[in-house]
Amino acid sequence: MNSSGARAEEACAQFLRARGLVVLARNWRCRHGEIDIVAEDRGVVVFAEVRMRSGARFGGAAESITAAKRARLVAAARLYLCRRPQASCRFDVLLVGPGPCVNEWIRDAFSE
Repeated sequence: MNSSGARAEEACAQFLRARGLVVLARNWRCRHGEIDIVAEDRGVVVFAEVRMRSGARFGGAAESITAAKRARLVAAARLYLCRRPQASCRFDVLLVGPGPCVNEWIRDAFSE
């Protein structure tokens, strides 16, 4: 990951912590791919995807997640949840940029 990507993920982790979430893992990898941030929000496991944008020209955070990317995130999340089979979860998307600030936080951006 490049340094701007690392700064964006750090900004998102701090953003989530400031809003009461507990960060459980960052850059969690498995055979299906990588989950940028895994956090917990009052008993709900949150799988957060960090998206960087230098401008609005290419759409917002939600539009940047393709169907293939969603499928990989869901598959990775299922593998992560094997550790916590009773946990409920949601998928959030955080849009960062320009600069390391969170511009948009979409809670429950898509369903499993």
